[in-house]
Amino acid sequence: MVNLSDSHTARLDDRLYKICTVIGRLLLAYLFFTQLWWKLPPTFGCGANFNFPKPAAQNYWDANGSSGLCYWMGLESIFASQPRQVLVADMRAGGLPNISVNITPVAQINGLLLDNLFIPQIRIFGWLVFIFEATVFVSLALGLFTRLGSLAAIGIIGQLYIGLANVPRPFEWEWTYGAILALSIVMLGLASGRIFGLDGWLRPRMAAAAERGNRLAKLGLMLS
Repeated sequence: MVNLSDSHTARLDDRLYKICTVIGRLLLAYLFFTQLWWKLPPTFGCGANFNFPKPAAQNYWDANGSSGLCYWMGLESIFASQPRQVLVADMRAGGLPNISVNITPVAQINGLLLDNLFIPQIRIFGWLVFIFEATVFVSLALGLFTRLGSLAAIGIIGQLYIGLANVPRPFEWEWTYGAILALSIVMLGLASGRIFGLDGWLRPRMAAAAERGNRLAKLGLMLS
């Protein structure tokens, strides 16, 4: 016999799963939408001269007239050489040692890439940053190839986590980036575009083409 209570619970669970997945996807899409407007091409919010902050006293800097993408890239560069701890659990109140992870070597590599590649070529890489973030917004908002959009979000937020999490001035709380990264990972696993998104409409059609040996369709299935 069918247990009506179990059947009702299963329907509620399915509805809750779908509602929460779509809400998470749309909120992440909207977050990326809000971040597009302070880095609009062709200046990416940097101003006509593309100035970057300059180091000053320890944990300080001279803004040097910088703004937009140049400002934040410059801060990543300035703090790249300083010791960096993340995933910090301050347990001194309980008489226990702190827990943390040292990402200084990774932050230094990030700084080298910024100083030698991204900052000198900001007029090119600014476009890439804007296009990547716009792609994440469109992908998640429409539910279109959402695993690809989620991977892009993980890459973008992961780089910001390495470059800015827990820098001292302005203090960038690591979980500002950590929570966004966690949500992006969840959206990757859920393949959220299959629920009230274009992926749900495209996948049966791609599956049919994939069975006929279409390699692009097989790739599309992996990314949707």
